[in-house]
Amino acid sequence: MSFVVRPLTPDRWADLEAVFGARGCSEARRCWCMFYRKSGKDAGLTNAESAARDREALRALAASDRPPGLIGYRDGVPVGWISLGPREDFARLARSPTMKAVDDKPVWSIVCFVVPSTHRGQGVASALLDAAVTYARDRGATLLEAYPVDGQGERVDTATWFGAKSMFDAAGFIEVARRRPTRPVMRLAL
Repeated sequence: MSFVVRPLTPDRWADLEAVFGARGCSEARRCWCMFYRKSGKDAGLTNAESAARDREALRALAASDRPPGLIGYRDGVPVGWISLGPREDFARLARSPTMKAVDDKPVWSIVCFVVPSTHRGQGVASALLDAAVTYARDRGATLLEAYPVDGQGERVDTATWFGAKSMFDAAGFIEVARRRPTRPVMRLAL
């Protein structure tokens, strides 16, 4: 099997929709990986209206000079997504008690993984993480930061879209802060 990762571009939009539309990805369809990119609430909007607005906002980012993430393909089939970019692209991180800045160093942030349930447990998220490291480095990032879930020996189902600490440990990330018992801030120097 071959696994390749490509940046989200307008011509790959249908592939992203296939990932988000798959079984086990309902949370992704609610926010379209825009939750951390915006600040504030969608006052007056229904959940459906908010999701439609977020979908179009992500689609617009796909057409920008800096794609908002990467799509993973196994044998040509889209099987996963990772959202990343410069920390300043994620306005909500600044207000987060868990994910606020550790220092004033410029970092790129990884905020979301989406892997359909039929492709989980097969190394897709790890392959996406490896590709994200290369992608960020190739674009001049010197630090890559993530906010995974640390189950500390127990399975933690909440917030799994952030990835598991063990996966980041295996990729060489180092814990630099922990503001909640199960939520470390981890970094990798590029």
